[in-house]
Amino acid sequence: MEWTQPQFGSPPYEVGCPLGDGGGGLRNASLHTLTPMALLSLQNISLRFADTQLLDGVSLQIEAGERVCLLGRNGSGKSTLLRLLSGELAPDAGEIVSQSGTRVARLPQEVPQNVTGTTYEIIAAGGGAGHEIEALLSRLKLDGDTPFESLSGGLKRRAWLGRVLAGAPDILLLDEPTNHLDIDSIAWLEEFLVRYVKTLLFVSHDRAFVRRLATRIVEIDRAQLLSWDCPYDTYLERKEAALEAESKQRALFDKRLAQEEVWIRRGVEARRTKSLSRIRELVKMREERSARRERLGSVQMRVQDAGRSGHLVVEAENVAFSYDNRPIVRDFSTLILRGDKIGIIGPNGSGKTTLLRLLLGEIEPQEGTIKLGTRLEIAYFDQLRAQLDDEQSVQWNVCGEASNVTFNGQSIHIIGYLNQWLFSSERARTQVKFLSGGERNRLLLAKLFTQPANVLVMDEPTNDLDAETLDLLETLLMEFLGTLLLVSHDRAFLNNVVTSSLVFESDGSSETHLREYVGGYDDWLRQRPKIEVAAPPKTATKPASSAAKPRKLSWKEARELEELPSRLENMEARQIELAAQLSEPDFYRGDGSRAASVTAELAQLEGELTQAYARWEELLEIEKMATAKTT
Repeated sequence: MEWTQPQFGSPPYEVGCPLGDGGGGLRNASLHTLTPMALLSLQNISLRFADTQLLDGVSLQIEAGERVCLLGRNGSGKSTLLRLLSGELAPDAGEIVSQSGTRVARLPQEVPQNVTGTTYEIIAAGGGAGHEIEALLSRLKLDGDTPFESLSGGLKRRAWLGRVLAGAPDILLLDEPTNHLDIDSIAWLEEFLVRYVKTLLFVSHDRAFVRRLATRIVEIDRAQLLSWDCPYDTYLERKEAALEAESKQRALFDKRLAQEEVWIRRGVEARRTKSLSRIRELVKMREERSARRERLGSVQMRVQDAGRSGHLVVEAENVAFSYDNRPIVRDFSTLILRGDKIGIIGPNGSGKTTLLRLLLGEIEPQEGTIKLGTRLEIAYFDQLRAQLDDEQSVQWNVCGEASNVTFNGQSIHIIGYLNQWLFSSERARTQVKFLSGGERNRLLLAKLFTQPANVLVMDEPTNDLDAETLDLLETLLMEFLGTLLLVSHDRAFLNNVVTSSLVFESDGSSETHLREYVGGYDDWLRQRPKIEVAAPPKTATKPASSAAKPRKLSWKEARELEELPSRLENMEARQIELAAQLSEPDFYRGDGSRAASVTAELAQLEGELTQAYARWEELLEIEKMATAKTT
């Protein structure tokens, strides 16, 4: 099981004093007393790998009911921090402190391979009694009798989540939980975590996912932890203001330092009158400037100009294609013109990559025709990263044995080019197998953009990318004058980039249809046809035969039915009140435990509402059947 219980001291201590913004928006690490709701804290933690200081005297508190999103640049130490919290790593200095008995569980990015057994057995191995496992299977919407090895990648991840939850952890740690999940699975995971997981620390760069879940943002920045007690969009605003203030403050400091350096270098006559205290202050300023941690620069992301393609890029007419007797597309027609930005949406395994290969002419349709335009220069981003050789270095993967790359007619040394993609000289000579997932994606983009292109084909380019690189890629694609074919499960990315969408969707049966819509993900949700789904059978407390006679409501049930509308109305009013509190930026000023308490109450209330509505429908059905019988 992927959890471990930290060793706790007594009494517990904590972190987290407000800094600077006047509203509790930014907290950093000086030591304070642990608040009553705090479950876990890091105290003055330092950790160094090789020549990189990942954490430098940081502190952090996690309170009951919080859903904390951990952000940071690729390679900044996010996964390492999760492993510290789960007890898999020990820090170089500092300690982890928690309330007695607190259990911490981590769901890994990748599900372990070669695991066999039924889904029930996999989950039960995490602990818990039989009825608890059955309840988990129901909540996870999994069949306990299904062999684990036969599940799709998304369902395996879901089953492993059940295995972790079976240990009843007090804090759940998730590392990029939406990677390689399709949109339906991501939406399910969001809903599940909101309803059933009380305290959560997760790493994610899926902005829609973060917006739905996070009650607080913690950022790893230059080996420090910054805590922002606010939702994601407020964090973006406050961070921009904080960075601007930092930039101005540093500029003033550097100007004053430069003036003092001029003063110390004046002639002999001036030096005779120098103040010793002023000289000591200058030495102190030099030391402060030398110790300053500079922010990592931004990727310099550009596409090489390949000239304009013809006006027509792809024309498909009445195309059909099946794989292993399973239809991928049937009677499909579309027209893609220069400058179109097409999003391709659908569940895993629906045929998105096959559709790309059809549209690019890599495979022939079994029916219909596909016509490609003229002067097409295509650059292809492969989600499986098959274009990278793990055993070769970063620079070899971009240019082979050459020492230069040509970009828009200019020759650039490979190290200089890779510096633009935030690979240092040392990292450029590292084997690809030692890179993080985000670094691998960044490398593939660096390699991709060495090719002149007027058609970009991108199959899941956003996995593992940090927020800043993701924003840069998004802006690049929005401004790209050529044609884009984009497969993505990132809803915000689709909304911001694409002009139309090709969607694999079900009509309520087992068949899937490929349809075209104007706009991105949210536009598709508004336009898609409504699917009539038959109501599921009601759950009975005891098995009943088809010949069972309808019964009347008992006096107690009739009273319950009478009171339920008023109860539901009061619960919904409270739900609206709590949601309104969480949406106000001022609410997050001061003590973070208040926000955590309200969030926990809202999550509990949502679960109670679901149960109350189910009970109301059950009682109405009993009353309806009894009335029909008497008439």
